[in-house]
Amino acid sequence: MRLLGRTEIRHLAKEIDFRPRKSFGQNFVHDANTVRRIVSASSVNRHDHVLEVGPGLGSLTLALLDRGARVTAVEIDPVLARQLPITVAEHSHSEINRLTVFNRDILHVTHDELPDEPTALVANLPYNVAVPALLHLLSEFPSIRTVMVMVQAEVAERLAAEPGGKDYGVPSAKVRFFGNVRRYGMVSPTVFWPIPRVYSGLVRIDRYETSPWPTDKEFRQRVFNLIDIGFAQRRKTSRNAFAEWAGSGNESASRLLAASIDPSRRGETLSIADFVRLLQRSDEDEESEPVEPKPVVHHRNRDTAPAG
Repeated sequence: MRLLGRTEIRHLAKEIDFRPRKSFGQNFVHDANTVRRIVSASSVNRHDHVLEVGPGLGSLTLALLDRGARVTAVEIDPVLARQLPITVAEHSHSEINRLTVFNRDILHVTHDELPDEPTALVANLPYNVAVPALLHLLSEFPSIRTVMVMVQAEVAERLAAEPGGKDYGVPSAKVRFFGNVRRYGMVSPTVFWPIPRVYSGLVRIDRYETSPWPTDKEFRQRVFNLIDIGFAQRRKTSRNAFAEWAGSGNESASRLLAASIDPSRRGETLSIADFVRLLQRSDEDEESEPVEPKPVVHHRNRDTAPAG
C-alpha cells in the first residue's frame, strides 16, 4: 500500500482546508520509514484488532491496515474523522472494510462502545493527554495485550524509568501495574508536520500474561492512591509519606516493615510490587486484628423491688 508522504499530507490538508490545532496536539507523521518502524515494533498482524488514538490524516492507519489488522480509530477532530475513511478508500478499496472510525474524545471511550475487543493499542498519542489516555485505555480494555505508542521523549523516559532513577514517578509505577515497559528509541521532530519543538520516543508495553496481583477496579484504584501518596512529597521518607494514610508515624513504620519495606526509603525507590505488597499486607493486618468485646451492662429491672 502507498503510504502518505510529506507532499501528500500537505496537499491533503490544503484540499480539506485543514490547519493543525495545538489544543489537540496535532503533529502528523509524514515519514514512511518511521511509520513502518512503529508498526513493525508493535508486532501486530492480521489476527489483531488495533485501537488507534488520534489517527490524524491517516499515515499510521494505512500502515496498520497494510499489515492486515482491523483498526478502530478514535479521532477527536470531526474534520479528520470524516476524512479518514475517504483517504483509506482512495488508497485501497479492499482495506476500508477493516476500518471503523469514532469521532470521540479518547478519555471518555468505554469498552461497551466498541464493536469488538481490541487486542493492541498503536498510536501517535497527543502530547497533552498521553499519560491519562494510556492509563485509561489499559484500565478500560483488559483485552489489550500489546501497546506501542509514540509520545514526547520526556514522557517516554518517565514511562520506562526504573525505581530510584531521576525520571521515575507516578506514571512509571502505574503503567507497571499492567505490564512490562520498554523503550524503543527516539524519533526526530523532522518527520512531523508541523515540526514540534521536542523529540519523541517510542514505548512498548506488554501486559502480564498472568497478573501478579488482582486487577479489579477497586484494587487498582487503591494501589494508585498509594502511589499518589508515595510520590506526593518526593523528599519524605516512606514512614512520613504514608503517616496520614496509616494513622501515625509508628503505625506507618509498622505497616511498611510488615511489607518488607524499610521505612527510611523514599517513595521514588518503591516498585509497583512494593506498593501492591504494602496494600495487601495492610489489609491482612486489619482483618486479623481482634475485635474488642463490648462491655456487658447489667440493667436492674425497675419493676422488681430491691432485695432487703
